[in-house]
Amino acid sequence: MTSRAHKTARPGFAAAIGGWSARHRKTAVFGWLLFVVLATVLGGMAGSIQTTGKDNGVGQSGRADQLIEQSGIKSPAHETVLIQSSTFTATDPRFRTAVEDTIGAVRATGASSAVKSPYTSGAIAPDQHSALVEITMAGDPDTADQRVAPLLAAVAATQAHHPELTVEEFGEASANKWFNDMFTHDFSRAEWTAVPLALGILLVAFGALVAAVLPVLLALTAFIAAGGLVALSSHLLHTSNDASSVMLLVGLAVGVDYCLFYLRREREERAKGHSPEAALKIAAATSGRAVMVSGLTVVVAMAGMFLTGIADFEAMGMATILVVITAVLGSVTVLPALLSMLGDRVEKGRIPFLRRRRTTEAAAAAPAGSRFWRAVLGRVLRRPVISAGIATALLLALAAPMLGMNTANLTFAQQLPKGNPLVLTEQRIAAAFPGNPNQATVVVTSDQLDSAAMTAALSAFKQQAVATGLLHDPITVTRYPAQHLELVDVPMAGSGNDKTSNDALAALRGTVVPHTLGAVPGTQAEVTGRTAGSADFNAQMTGSLLPVFAFVMGFAFLLMLLSFRSVTIAATALALNLLSVAASYGALTLVFQHGVGASLLGTAGVGAIETWVPLFLFVILFGLSMDYHVFVVSRIKEAHDRGLATRAAVAHGISSTAGVVTSAAAIMVAVFAVFGTLDMQAMKQMGIGLAVAVLIDATVIRAVLLPSVMSLLGDRNWYLPRWLDWLPDLGHGELPTEQPATHTEESVPARV
Repeated sequence: MTSRAHKTARPGFAAAIGGWSARHRKTAVFGWLLFVVLATVLGGMAGSIQTTGKDNGVGQSGRADQLIEQSGIKSPAHETVLIQSSTFTATDPRFRTAVEDTIGAVRATGASSAVKSPYTSGAIAPDQHSALVEITMAGDPDTADQRVAPLLAAVAATQAHHPELTVEEFGEASANKWFNDMFTHDFSRAEWTAVPLALGILLVAFGALVAAVLPVLLALTAFIAAGGLVALSSHLLHTSNDASSVMLLVGLAVGVDYCLFYLRREREERAKGHSPEAALKIAAATSGRAVMVSGLTVVVAMAGMFLTGIADFEAMGMATILVVITAVLGSVTVLPALLSMLGDRVEKGRIPFLRRRRTTEAAAAAPAGSRFWRAVLGRVLRRPVISAGIATALLLALAAPMLGMNTANLTFAQQLPKGNPLVLTEQRIAAAFPGNPNQATVVVTSDQLDSAAMTAALSAFKQQAVATGLLHDPITVTRYPAQHLELVDVPMAGSGNDKTSNDALAALRGTVVPHTLGAVPGTQAEVTGRTAGSADFNAQMTGSLLPVFAFVMGFAFLLMLLSFRSVTIAATALALNLLSVAASYGALTLVFQHGVGASLLGTAGVGAIETWVPLFLFVILFGLSMDYHVFVVSRIKEAHDRGLATRAAVAHGISSTAGVVTSAAAIMVAVFAVFGTLDMQAMKQMGIGLAVAVLIDATVIRAVLLPSVMSLLGDRNWYLPRWLDWLPDLGHGELPTEQPATHTEESVPARV
């Protein structure tokens, strides 16, 4: 059942790169610095091009947006000022004065092209306690968020002069300004929190300042260089704010982890008594290879994002691929050069309270790994069937809630924290004026806009829409005769992505439009808007799941098969990764959809998971999970190739990697958890989902399921059918045969 042995007389590719870097240290280091500087400068000079809402349009709403864009029509940005009193009505002189002061203040800013009074537009609530001042902003609507500040200041000043009323502004421009400001603040907070956290964990892991700083510096330079590359690539494939967040998240996590794997193996080999040159060669051949395989797996997994056909996903995929490639490049080139330069000075700057006791020869020869993990592993290997059964049952129980997962494009109110002023304003407007600001737009193109048939169809449309009880007046029509196009704006019931909103959309698309406007010969009528866009986006994502899952799993299986020349290892890797992803989905649904434990994270259940999060989590977790899997299984195979029985090889591989996997997982969980503390709901969901999955992966999967399953499979772990014997061997090649030197306690750095 075992695979045939293959001779590997030459060093592997990773070992060859590491060897070259160690021999050409200055070239490698200065070459890396030059690469980082050039990428950053060129990216800054070129600038980045961001995706727009139209880039992400899909389905009927996407077609409607394209019709508007092709017609050259740009609807101006609109803002709304709510004036409300709980004690007196709109006929009261105090109310009228507040309205007039608001209109005067807005006009004085010069930022508006038109301002409508509620006394002329009729935008007064049925109970007479609320009214809307409608503002049309001057200038390009695409940059309105950059010019809305004077309007917000004017409205705030009016509120200060009329404390007895509520005077608040809401609109797309003000909402976008809040989002952009929050993104900048959150991004900065994530950077300044995640880096010190990673450094602190590395200080605990190594107990030495130089060894701890090295991975962080390399990860940061890789992130900076990748930022320049993303800016350059955005001229071919537009980027986005989400892509920048993901790049920081993934880049810092994998960049530090890859360096950690490499550095820990080099330190371990030195502790065993190998010379600095031999230790570096072994680290390059083993951990260097594991880093390359892991990085390639992440790249392949993220390439699945291009199958979605959605611009934001493609942007996130491109950004992640570039930062991972850059991190791998730094880990296998400049890191061995720096380690060759530093030698044992990498242990400089030891922290007194974290100082590791230096190992003796006996300690170096003893089984590696912490006492805790050896104890856990011993129990697992003594009862592999029970261990595997309990772990699987627990993960399946945690995964169960995902069966009821509801995905949606989260509304403005769902994205921001409870109590946010803009959210409260939107909710007050929605309560006083049902259907506002949530509305659908029917884009009608026809050569017969002035015909009697179209006039009758439009009249029927208004009657049937209001008759549904889900669509409301006032229904407004804006006609563009030169473009043979008209826009019909229809206020809708619901919050924008709840069942009521979806029912309203279904009635509009399924009944009202086809039986009225859509029935006029030669007419095209497409529905767009927030609810329509969310529904179409969901449909696109659902249709993308199967091809993305098949692509990622297929290529991950192939990479594992080539890396370990074992069908069993490849199949086991896929099964275990799917289980950890499913458990993460379940936890995500429990916390963010149903609100279980959400208060501990400073949030609340919002009833839905952001549409893009599950698919993103799948591709990124499938790649990141391979970090630990490749690293651990490489050590197991290495031991097995040296002649150990499978059970002994499993025990050696798991226990010898326990420390580094724990440190690497702690860094990833800490970095991801930082994103769980940010204000935007989508970032919280992404961060917590990744943190939970990595925590599960590094503990339950790697410490319980992997050893128990491999122990049960025995020699079948290494099964490769004869008809696949032609596959290339991507092993680490021949390791140095130098015997560890006899050393004293003072001459050898501590094993960490």
